[in-house]
Order: sequence, then C-alpha cells, then structure tokens
Amino acid sequence: MQFVLKSALISLVLVGIAIADGIKPYALANDGAVTRDRHLSEISDIMRGGRGGYIDFGFYYTPSREQLPLESQYGEHDGFAFNHHFAAFGAGEVAKNRHMGALLWFDRSGWDGEDFFLFPQYNDFSLQRSVVTWGLTFTDARMDWTIAAGMQHQNLEHVGKVYPHEDDSLAYSWAHLRFSKASAQANFYRADWRFFRFSLDLESRAIYGGKKSGLLTYLPNVSLAMYNADDESDIDSMRITWEQNLYNQQLYAEVEMDLDDTWFHSAALKFYPDPSRMIGFEATCLRRDKIKAEGDVVNVEDDWLWGGAIDLLFVRFAYNAAYDYDNFFGAKGTFIAEIKFNLATVDGWLFNRGAARSAPLETDIIKQQSKGAQKSEITPLNSDSGTPKTIEAKGIRYERAGSEGGN
Repeated sequence: MQFVLKSALISLVLVGIAIADGIKPYALANDGAVTRDRHLSEISDIMRGGRGGYIDFGFYYTPSREQLPLESQYGEHDGFAFNHHFAAFGAGEVAKNRHMGALLWFDRSGWDGEDFFLFPQYNDFSLQRSVVTWGLTFTDARMDWTIAAGMQHQNLEHVGKVYPHEDDSLAYSWAHLRFSKASAQANFYRADWRFFRFSLDLESRAIYGGKKSGLLTYLPNVSLAMYNADDESDIDSMRITWEQNLYNQQLYAEVEMDLDDTWFHSAALKFYPDPSRMIGFEATCLRRDKIKAEGDVVNVEDDWLWGGAIDLLFVRFAYNAAYDYDNFFGAKGTFIAEIKFNLATVDGWLFNRGAARSAPLETDIIKQQSKGAQKSEITPLNSDSGTPKTIEAKGIRYERAGSEGGN
C-alpha cells in the first residue's frame, strides 16, 4: 500500500513538471497588492462575528524545482515559488455585550532559486516580500455592529534584476465597518484610496445566531470590490463575487465577474461534508487572456483553466485551482500542496473561516446536557423540606436523609 501511495505521488509530481507553465515576473511584482487584498478579505470573513478568536498558519510546498520555473527575458530559471503565512485574532468582553480585540496577518512570499523556510538564496532572479496587516477591533454584540482599523506594511527583502522598480517599506491604512449583514472596507496609501469593498452577507449562519435551516440560509453573499492601481488613475477594475448556498449549507456555488470587457473571471463548485468547513472539495473554472504574437500582430484569446482542490484539516492539495492562480503567482498546470491549519471560534463553538455552523464536536453534547440539567427538577441540597436530597450526575444517584445524623 505504501508503495502504491509513493508511486502515485511521484506520478503526480512528474505530470505536474511535464505540463506546468512558468510564472512571470509581473505576477510576482503584483503579489503585494494581491496579498493586501486577500488579508482584508479574510479579515472581513472573521469580522462577521467580531468576537471570539482565529488562528491560521501554513506554507505552500512544491517538491521539485522544475514545477514553477521563472520565465524572464533571460530565459527559464528553475526554482521555488513560496508563501509562508500566519494570522491571529482574539477579542475579549470589556463590558456586557461589548468586545475589544486585536488582529495580526503576516505573509512572506516570492520566488527563490533554493527551497528554504527561513534563509533564501537571494540570487539575481529572486524576490522576497513580506506583508503585515494589524489592527484593533470593537464589537457591540447587542446592536450587532463592528468597527476595525489598522495598518498594512509592505517590505521588500530582496529584488532581482528582472522585476520593475518598487518602493520599499510602504505603509497603508485600512478600515472595516460592519452593521448587521452589511459591511464596508477601504484601504489607503497616504491620502489616496487603493481598494474598496462593499459586502452583503445575507446568508443566515447559526454560529452568529442565525438559522440552521430554512429559506434564510439560501440567501446569497454578494460583494463588490473596486481597485485603484496608482495615484493617476480612476477606478481600474471592479469585481463582483456571488456565493450561493445550494444545499444544506454544504454545497455552494461561487462566481466572480469582472466589470470590464471580459466579464466572467471564475466559477467554483464547493462541497463541505460538514457545514463547519473543516474539510472541503472544490472544482473550479477560470478564464484568463492568452496572448499570441504572430509577427507584428498580437492576438488575445480566451484560455480556460479547469481544476480543483481537496482541503483537509492540515493539508490542501490543488491543481489548476482558481484560488491558487489568483493568489499564488498565476500557478498553472502543476500540483500544489499547502501545509496549513486554521480554526475559528465564537462563543465556544469551533469552525473554519467562512463556515455557517460549528463542528460536531463533544462541546456541542456537553452544552446540550448542561441546558437539560438546568431544566430538570432536582431538590436543592439546602432545602428545608423533609424530602430526600438528590444529586444526579452522569447516571449516578446520591441520596442523603432528610434529618441530620441519618445514614
């Protein structure tokens, strides 16, 4: 059995090497903006409750240096694309129904000639960048609103000779406001806005006090994101994301549309065996532009990427998945493993980010038992009546006589 598994893994790696496309320098250069956007998107998911806690950490793993080569004007360079990420959020009650918290998101990503975890090679074609997002949060659970704000810092460790010039040590400010089902986010560099997102999270989620079933769980989650690439331009692009529960908060469809000439960007069908989203399976389709140059004529054609992913608690396997293409330097035609762990909690319930219901753990049973015990009719020990005193715990019954000195 072990031989079969090893053979299958080696075969997948070899297939990935044979048909994988290289990544381009512009994809690595744009990763700072992509990472800042992704941080705020994940923060928006966590701030749906505005209280509790969240932890996430992990890294991408590609075992072969030929899987994601860098394609520059100097040729093709074998190496490793990487992403190491960490996120944490925690909030505590400072007054009745009022919670204050802090959050920290960190990514270190780029490309290097050697596989590493702490110390890269720093060669002529390497790029190493870190993005840190931090902030403070306040939530009024009774009025159901949350406000959060903080900073994003983008720092370059090393930039090779094939990348465009980029300012180092950039500091961005951000803000998030949620009231009930509606939320808004904005990102600024000095006095210029870089990004704005408005979301309507209409789906009823039990972990935030909503319904476990019924028509309200089939309401969609819709967001409109607007991006401003530089100080000189107006709105460069807009994207609409529609997430729709199809069955029992386990089967979802997600579509992303770009409001330009292309319109369709990607679609995904996602299945979670449990609504807590601890485990997930997805099939995706992404449309991208394929540029063909024939002499002096440049043609742009549609290129369709079909792929998917298997998301387990500690590892995620993906091939051509739309998420990885958008967030991992346009990775295409290769198998990727992400070693990771993430978990969120609200009011003692455990779940994965974006989930609708809690994990079916023993904590659910304990809480149900404690609620039942409160409703049972048990005579208190300090009662003055002459009736026998009874304590019931896990099926064991203890009795004490009504008068002192009894057996």
